[in-house]
Amino acid sequence: MEEEPRLYDLIYAIVRQVPRGQVATYGQIARIAGRCSAQMVGFALAALPVFRGRDFAEEVPWQRIINAQGKVSPRGFGMGSQRQRALLEEEGILFDDQGSIDLSVFGWDGVLSSPVKNELDLI
Repeated sequence: MEEEPRLYDLIYAIVRQVPRGQVATYGQIARIAGRCSAQMVGFALAALPVFRGRDFAEEVPWQRIINAQGKVSPRGFGMGSQRQRALLEEEGILFDDQGSIDLSVFGWDGVLSSPVKNELDLI
């Protein structure tokens, strides 16, 4: 379906704007995209390594997207959760004893630095 790849492109364009040292939630990205759910954002990020045959995982800072509780969501494959946490810690993001990130400290404000919807001609 043509709509899903275009939506994934939009999600990736938004995620690319989350600055180093900050995080956003799946729901926050979905609200900015304006036409998908938090779950769809998760599906898009899970598809990164193989999406269109390119290694987008290096181009899209997937690790900066966490759940609404400020935690890294469990992954069904390998050690993805530990890798995500390690990448975030490398960016200076701190976790408390329960494995949560303080969104009031490290949360992204959601302000886009460029109009991704217009760039992708999805309006």
